[in-house]
Amino acid sequence: MGKLIEGEWITAPERGHDSQGFDDWIRDPSEHPEAKYVAEPDRYHLYISRACPWAHRAALVRTLKGLDDVISVDIVDPVRRDDGWEFTPSKDGCTPDSVHGFEYLRDVYTSADPAYTGRVTVPVLYDTETETIVNNESADIARMLDQAFGSASSHDIELYPEAKQDQIDSIIGEIHDKINLGVYEAGFAENQVEYERAVDTLFEGLERWDDVLQDQRFLAGDQLTLADIFLFPTLFRFDLVYYTHFKCNVQRLVDFENLWPYARDIYQHPSVQETCVAEHVKDHYYRSHEDINPTGFVPVGPDIDWPAAHDRDRLGGTTHASRSTPDHV
Repeated sequence: MGKLIEGEWITAPERGHDSQGFDDWIRDPSEHPEAKYVAEPDRYHLYISRACPWAHRAALVRTLKGLDDVISVDIVDPVRRDDGWEFTPSKDGCTPDSVHGFEYLRDVYTSADPAYTGRVTVPVLYDTETETIVNNESADIARMLDQAFGSASSHDIELYPEAKQDQIDSIIGEIHDKINLGVYEAGFAENQVEYERAVDTLFEGLERWDDVLQDQRFLAGDQLTLADIFLFPTLFRFDLVYYTHFKCNVQRLVDFENLWPYARDIYQHPSVQETCVAEHVKDHYYRSHEDINPTGFVPVGPDIDWPAAHDRDRLGGTTHASRSTPDHV
């Protein structure tokens, strides 16, 4: 593991977060024709890891919106060593860097900014026309993929509808602090007190949303939104790695009365299943975090029954939420 300092790679622990390195925005050309970055097919490229929950958000929005043929994608090796995210096309489910032919993702960063300082993270949204990184913040990328591409989307679905944006943002903030980050705060705690505090906060959050989901199908009501897209990657990884590797073992996901069928409801959307690669998830966590798992052994299990039937349909709503007003590219 490491980071870039003035464009030079150094080996260093990657605990915590540096400031976001790239924060530009792709705009809908019908509303912002003068924008530097406008939504166009075959212009933008996404770099992701199937292991990373933050990159999983971007992958989910890309495929749920039907942008697979509009925005190309490359997938790094799930195991991150001292040289950072690496392209290993010989490994199942991984790809080469199809844009540059680079060996490491850090080279994409320094090609965009030779003096870049910060962590080299996924996802990365890259503009092949101007040959630079547009954005490397998962929440930003998810929002712009949903909002900017309009008629380029082959699926009539809106994940961040204007009427619900304040509610969605509030939910995202809550699940981010208590659940998305909570698992990491438990896993990387430096003492027993920190660990127990993090676990308590994490399970308070999980129990709260388990209660909410008793009476509604999704986090923001009867419509699948970005709030669900931001929670699901953590739930998908919970029993695979967080329960054991990060010692979040008060309760498994499969033990929750409502969160477990809710997660299966989302998983069983065909576009979601293709983004869920359990082997990459386990390889990354158990083989990349040598300070937590020095043997590098990857557990054989668990065997999780994601295709099992659920009764979430009784609450109404749909995972195929339609756009309220059409957009245009």
